[in-house]
Amino acid sequence: MTTYGRMRDELVEDGRLRVAINLGNAALAARGAEGGGLEGITVALARRLAAALGCEPDFTVYEGAGKVVDAAGEDAWRIAFCAIDPERREHVAYSSPYVLIEAGALVRAGSPLRHVDELDRPGMRLLVARNSAYDLYLTSHAKAMDLVREADPGASFRAFKAGDPQADAVAGVVQSLRKAFGDDGAYRYLSGTITAIGQAMALPKRFEHLAPDLTRFVEEAKADGFVRRELDRAGKTSLTVAPAETG
Repeated sequence: MTTYGRMRDELVEDGRLRVAINLGNAALAARGAEGGGLEGITVALARRLAAALGCEPDFTVYEGAGKVVDAAGEDAWRIAFCAIDPERREHVAYSSPYVLIEAGALVRAGSPLRHVDELDRPGMRLLVARNSAYDLYLTSHAKAMDLVREADPGASFRAFKAGDPQADAVAGVVQSLRKAFGDDGAYRYLSGTITAIGQAMALPKRFEHLAPDLTRFVEEAKADGFVRRELDRAGKTSLTVAPAETG
């Protein structure tokens, strides 16, 4: 494994690396069964980086990616895991992506909607998690639908289950929707994908000069099969490892 002396010198404090873990994306991180510890690809990557830096990871849990990004300016963490989005670059610096995931949508069983493309029309109201990658994507690309924002993915799912009369559908990372709603016959998953999202490791903006080093770390973890093995270990066999960065 490559030596990362510059990152160790600037990011490690008293032998610990402060890491933000987003539990709003069930595809990437979760709590273990029966009160177990954190698990998933983001946790595995954080532990691997800490080992490479000769320190221990110090985890702080957040319920949504927007909250992770908001905390970047509060000196709350040194490493995080976020979907890549241009608007977030004002606050964080990214590595190359380590995995690609998809965002989709779910409706109530009686809805006439069948495909996510049918959502973008006048009068249609879609529940989203505020400042999630799909919220930011839809804010830039949707032409006619109204976005109804909740604080985090869990809050948006709970609002839809509670029968929020404003919402015709709820959006989310496909794996998170499946975890929250399962095969409940009261709901139906729409065909199609809202967007495919590259997930990357992140640094607070003031450490942007370390982003190339973090990219080297991510590319090494992809090249030696670590990312694929950890996704499979977590049961996320359907997730796609991001292509190697070239150039």
